[in-house]
Amino acid sequence: MSLHLDARQRAMLQEMGVTVWAPSPAQEATAQPPASAPSAPAAVAAPAVAPPRAQPQAPSPAPSPAPAERHPAPQAHTTSRSAPPAPAPATTGTATPALRLHPAQALYPTADPAQTPAGLGRGWLIVAESMTPAEPLGGDAGRLLDNMLRAMQLHRHPRVFMAALERSAPGTEASADIPATLADTVAHLQPAMVLVLGHVAARAALGRTEPLGRLRAGPHVLAGCPAVVTYDPAFLLRSQDNKAAAWADLCRALAMVRSAEAEG
Repeated sequence: MSLHLDARQRAMLQEMGVTVWAPSPAQEATAQPPASAPSAPAAVAAPAVAPPRAQPQAPSPAPSPAPAERHPAPQAHTTSRSAPPAPAPATTGTATPALRLHPAQALYPTADPAQTPAGLGRGWLIVAESMTPAEPLGGDAGRLLDNMLRAMQLHRHPRVFMAALERSAPGTEASADIPATLADTVAHLQPAMVLVLGHVAARAALGRTEPLGRLRAGPHVLAGCPAVVTYDPAFLLRSQDNKAAAWADLCRALAMVRSAEAEG
């Protein structure tokens, strides 16, 4: 600590015999360093963020030599354009198959005209596809047709004819104009009714392409003669449930003949 003694105080201490070892005011003034100006408070520096440590990089591989250019092996000369697809075979769909029309033949030529029941008219013509045109009442389908006609009492009528349609075999010639030929047959036989059995026969005889169900419902005329369309025997053998509908069509044909006979 420093004793701040002035000159009078020092003189008094000397008179009292007290030696004062403290530096004189001049020495104290020279020895004491000058007061420095108060330093400004250091600015608070934001904490320095250490720079991200650089990741060591793997040494880049030495560039590999470029592969030698490969030339394709020579190939046989072919066209790059693929051949167009072959057209699909035409489907017949609803087209009428190639048919051959056989001449009309009597189904019951030995029937006695005197025993023919009344109400059957002057004759009937049946147009149907047949597997045995030379023997139209043969086979299962022919026997079923015979039973249908017998149920109508037509087996007792000598003027019941059938014009059989046969699918043309490869290499055989189909009939040229079936509707015109059938029209000539009707004009020659003068039947009271034409029974058209089956879809194939309906298209060939009437030139109609509607479904068979619609053809069955409507009245038809073939060369001026009334005609009724119903199922063919071959179909009825495969679909027994339609026999009742076929019988209803036959009864309608009978009713039409009897009505025309009564009016005539």
